[in-house]
Amino acid sequence: MTGHRRVLVLNGPNLGRLGSREPDVYGSTSYQGLVEACRKTGVELGFDVEVRETNDEAEMIAWLHEAADTKTPVVINPGAFTHYSYAIRDAAAQRTAPLIEVHISNPHAREQFRHTSVISAIASGTIAGFGINSYLLALRALTEL
Repeated sequence: MTGHRRVLVLNGPNLGRLGSREPDVYGSTSYQGLVEACRKTGVELGFDVEVRETNDEAEMIAWLHEAADTKTPVVINPGAFTHYSYAIRDAAAQRTAPLIEVHISNPHAREQFRHTSVISAIASGTIAGFGINSYLLALRALTEL
């Protein structure tokens, strides 16, 4: 393989608080632990993984536009944006490379409002409920897409 293929791992609101935020739901791995696990798995798979996190809807939209313009694959955990952000859905729909939606917990085992994803219908696939491993499974899936 010549060079590494770039992959963006995009995280929405509150994900930067991993490790301290509801560990019974989200586990004890810190956000930095997530970043390191994604980068390490990326190296193993031949990807240059860049992990980002934002609480800002506009910033997430800009990152999705960047990915579309550069034909960069995306692994996205939209956080709460998953359930209602049509703006992020519309930006993600412009994708020009695979886009995999991930969730640490299983949204369907949680509150009713979390059962709806406006992202799933335009994603290449969704991986949920495997903790931090949801991200690593998504990176592995990108090798097949």
